[in-house]
Amino acid sequence: MQESHPPRKKLNKPPTSSIRSQVAKDIKKSGEPWERIQDYTSHTKKIYSKLESMFGEVETPLYYTKDYELSIAVILSAQCTDERVNQVTPALFEAFPSLESIANAPLKEIEHYIFSTGFYHNKAKSIKGFANMLLHEYKGVLPKTLDEMTKFPGFGRKTANVVLSEVYGIVEGFVVDTHVKRLTYRLGLTQYKDPIRIEKEIMEKVPKKFWNNLSLYLIFHGRQTCDSRKPNCARCELVNICPSKNVYLSDSK
Repeated sequence: MQESHPPRKKLNKPPTSSIRSQVAKDIKKSGEPWERIQDYTSHTKKIYSKLESMFGEVETPLYYTKDYELSIAVILSAQCTDERVNQVTPALFEAFPSLESIANAPLKEIEHYIFSTGFYHNKAKSIKGFANMLLHEYKGVLPKTLDEMTKFPGFGRKTANVVLSEVYGIVEGFVVDTHVKRLTYRLGLTQYKDPIRIEKEIMEKVPKKFWNNLSLYLIFHGRQTCDSRKPNCARCELVNICPSKNVYLSDSK
């Protein structure tokens, strides 16, 4: 006579979100990403070396032919992708082919060309204000200092640093956009989430010769792999040295 066995209970597999939540809690207990870095200098060099081998020589992805056009493109890039900006600027610069024409353009006409970049009312005012200030106070020639640059309408440290490094090769600061803000924290390069404090910490800890390329490398890597919501850790070349990998790895496979 065969023995009867009680039916086996079906085990319910916890949802991926629960797994990720638990992993995140476990990782949290061991400290923040920056607290898990034992040798900051060595860690930074490994990150830079990896990114350099991935991207090589880098420059701004924004399209421009004149120095002031780059400035306008960077103003437009606030809260907007570079791809979108590059779709908008050709028609804008064709409609207003000189600094004078932009300075004298009605705001409504500028807004018409930049509408899709978002915040177009404020951006149009900044573009027109920038053009007038550059034309009348600087005779159309961009200044070469961060202090002067940040006086332009629509210019913060990020915009000023991008323009100075691209136009003149002058590196006075470290560019922190949304990608850089996210990746510097995930990679343990900073303990802060505020762009100004991030810039200050990087400038104190990382040699100046790396500032410009490191920022661009992080921007490119953020776009291609380390997404804000679902980073692709399974295909990330930095995964072996990333202190945040276990928080996201279960979701990226």
